[in-house]
Amino acid sequence: MACMSVLTRDEAQARAQLIDVHRYTVDLDLTTGDETFGSRTVIAFSARSDGDTFVELKPAELRTVTLDGQPLDPETLDGNRLPLKNLTEGAHELVLDAVMRYSRTGEGMHRFTDPTDGETYVYSQLFLDDVQRVYAAFDQPDLKAVFDVTVTAPEGWTVLANGVTEHLGEGRWKAATTPLISTYLLAVAAGPWHSAHTEHRGLPFGIHCRRSLAPHLDADADEIFDVTRACFDRYHEKFAEPYPFDSYDQAFVPEFNAGAMENPGLVTFRDEFVYRSAVTDTERQTRAMVIAHEMAHMWFGDLVTLKWWDDIWLNESFAEYMGYQTTLEATRFTEPWVEFGVTRKAWGYDADQRPSTHPVAPEAVDDTAAALLNFDGISYAKGASALRQLVAWLGEKDFLAGINIHFERHRFGNATLADFIDSLAAATERDVHAWADAWLRTTGVDKLTAHIGSAEDGTRTLTVAHEGSRPHRITVGLYDHDLTEEGRLTPRAPLGLDIPHTGPAPIGKRPALVVLNDGDPTYAKIRFDADSFETIRTSLSGLPDPLTRAVVWNALRDAVRDGELPPAAYLETARAHLPLETDLALVEGVLAFAIGHIALRHLTPEERPAALATLTSLCRDLIRRTEDGDNPGLRLIAVRHFIDVAAHPETIAAWLADGTVPGGPELDPELRWRILGRLAVLGATDEAAIAAELERDPSASGQEGAARCRAALPDPEAKRTAWDAMFTGDDLSNYLFKATALGFWQPEQADLVREYVTRYFKEAPALAARRGPAIAAAAGAWAFPRHAVDRETLTLGETCLREDAPPTALRRKLIDELDDLARALRVRGE
Repeated sequence: MACMSVLTRDEAQARAQLIDVHRYTVDLDLTTGDETFGSRTVIAFSARSDGDTFVELKPAELRTVTLDGQPLDPETLDGNRLPLKNLTEGAHELVLDAVMRYSRTGEGMHRFTDPTDGETYVYSQLFLDDVQRVYAAFDQPDLKAVFDVTVTAPEGWTVLANGVTEHLGEGRWKAATTPLISTYLLAVAAGPWHSAHTEHRGLPFGIHCRRSLAPHLDADADEIFDVTRACFDRYHEKFAEPYPFDSYDQAFVPEFNAGAMENPGLVTFRDEFVYRSAVTDTERQTRAMVIAHEMAHMWFGDLVTLKWWDDIWLNESFAEYMGYQTTLEATRFTEPWVEFGVTRKAWGYDADQRPSTHPVAPEAVDDTAAALLNFDGISYAKGASALRQLVAWLGEKDFLAGINIHFERHRFGNATLADFIDSLAAATERDVHAWADAWLRTTGVDKLTAHIGSAEDGTRTLTVAHEGSRPHRITVGLYDHDLTEEGRLTPRAPLGLDIPHTGPAPIGKRPALVVLNDGDPTYAKIRFDADSFETIRTSLSGLPDPLTRAVVWNALRDAVRDGELPPAAYLETARAHLPLETDLALVEGVLAFAIGHIALRHLTPEERPAALATLTSLCRDLIRRTEDGDNPGLRLIAVRHFIDVAAHPETIAAWLADGTVPGGPELDPELRWRILGRLAVLGATDEAAIAAELERDPSASGQEGAARCRAALPDPEAKRTAWDAMFTGDDLSNYLFKATALGFWQPEQADLVREYVTRYFKEAPALAARRGPAIAAAAGAWAFPRHAVDRETLTLGETCLREDAPPTALRRKLIDELDDLARALRVRGE
């Protein structure tokens, strides 16, 4: 088989200079069987001069090709490129008839059969270059065109697309013609969907899911529509350009790799956002934020699209910022920036300190494979943080004015970083070009450290030591002990500082605590003076604002990772203050770091049992604190993590047998599978119990739960079976691969799986090459042996990178995981 080619920036620029694309007419036949579907594409384009180019597609079979009515030889297809030789200046029509393969990995046209009821669904995910798995295209973002789409689907199916769809009879569906959009934004979703509809501001709105999830979607339909309407209205207050498409559908689809995808008029979401088990209000807030994020893309990314993939931040950083800010402004949720600070921002900080770091707006993204790697904590979280800092420095009025100039100049077109900065510059007298150079073209995390000095009159001063090159506009929080309530801190008037600043800033009498970056307006590590750190140790939970507490917890987290704070000290702080915490995102974030990083990697195997005992005691306190039922979300978090850290099976086994936690909650499917998974790790269940639970819950989520439990059993045959399913067979879908990988590696079973650590580095590259980028990324992210924190694992990984040439997607994941492993070794002092 010929090798598939990735598109380079130079090739894209040359092709954009040669041709303009006007219209795609795409006809898909979804009735041809379970493995393949028909795809016929007619492309109307014109050449600006005589020349050669190529069109991309990845067919199972290319049946016929004609150019201007003359047949071309399908055998000239080279990998994913069909050459178009000797084009003449003027208009052309290219017609390609092909058979395409369905996917089970969330790439291209994904096909899923629901184990609950046997119904089948298909949906497209065409980002970044998976267009070529569904239809033939000149596949680059700056060759926009209008699209006419028709679909033949089985009887009883509904077809959704970017525009309003019409059923023509006999399974034929036609979608309204789109405005100009990029090739990767075409979307089709087909199946016997369960749907709810409404209308808002003259546009049809719809939400859709598979039929087996219907009761759960119906239960949340009002909330989803309320959030959608509120965000839609808020964006029309912010943006002068109205929503540019003819409808707004949101489809919750199975086995989706990302959180969601901003297809214009048809946003696709992972269907875990249709909650079939109990969730916290923070999880509902996250769903609202994702709705707001994807809607922001209708302007940032769809109306105005990047010219090339080096400007992916123009899509993702803006949608990330707008998603959180609009959730705060338009919905009932009041603390989205707390969740951002403790989870998303930490993601950005981690990514920006690895060897694979890159600028928010990198200058060298040479091809599409390199571009795909930049969808990370930098493009999302760091970029959004940079925009928060830009708004703090520029002012929201000028920021929005610049955005609206940008939309007006580039509507239905493409733009670059330079275009965006020029639009901002037209709205302000500030030097936004210098700001962009400092914030968007550089890598790494600045570090701000507070130093307290004395003035001549005996009062105190603040000096901020600045390691780094970026300017920062920050708020400094000054806190005193509350004399009326032990452990509580009261704020003084905050101090505004521009960093770097000249000379010490007067702060009056010595505060008990100085918090740089209070309110989290910038992106930087912060460090405390010694007295402030002592106050944190004794009084962190007494800080009145959860966003301040998020800044402090992030600083503690980063200090552990940098080897400046012993992991045990972090656990002691969590043990002391988390039982008093009221913000759910903070409780979840701190526990996740304590369990998934400190107990798993930063402490030695000999220290792990004591850490789990501390965390068990902490979770037990939270469960006791919530016995009155006033905070079910906090209780749910505590129950989940109590299960995760259980070192002995008796308590959680009793919960499973009784079907409830004493005092609630009753065990829903998620909690039942969670308990069974932990019992499997502890050797306190067996295949018969797993099979019985799967019979009780045969859903797709149940299949994933069973796969995870089976892989977690401490039995050589179970491990062998799980390993073969992941690395030898090619039948596992993306979700079942992840579930199996999550069950396989367990620190309690280190001796049992020791041989597989070596096998991982030998077999993962071949798996990644065979199954493609989605499984390659999953193999690096979920199947990596994170528990094996030792020099031998590090050496094996470095040898793999040096000698085995793993495919790009796996290579990036390995680089990141090995850097985290080396960091954990440094924290341990090994």
